[in-house]
Amino acid sequence: MTQRDLLILLEPGFTDPKRPGEVFICPDGAPIEGLLATDPARAARLDIRRVPFERPRRAVIEALSEAHQSLPVLVIGGDFPPPSDAQRLGEKRFVTDTRRILALLAERHGFAKVHD
Repeated sequence: MTQRDLLILLEPGFTDPKRPGEVFICPDGAPIEGLLATDPARAARLDIRRVPFERPRRAVIEALSEAHQSLPVLVIGGDFPPPSDAQRLGEKRFVTDTRRILALLAERHGFAKVHD
């Protein structure tokens, strides 16, 4: 297990071969990217990987498995206890819900909280 939390996001400004000429952002990753941009010093304390849209997504396969390539994903490291609601894959724990990832970034790493 990694020591630090690992956040994997789609690279902003990706293209989809099925829709040539268009450029996209991930609607689930955009709020997380926004939060990271507000505090680069805190973001630097996380392991963050931005991966291309195309599958297979090697970084995600290495961190989890080929069956779990949906993004964004926060793979829980060993620096803090895992949240009780994290999904489990063997010994690995991870979270895929954007709002929960935002909450965990606040709880575990001191980012600003999202107001309900």
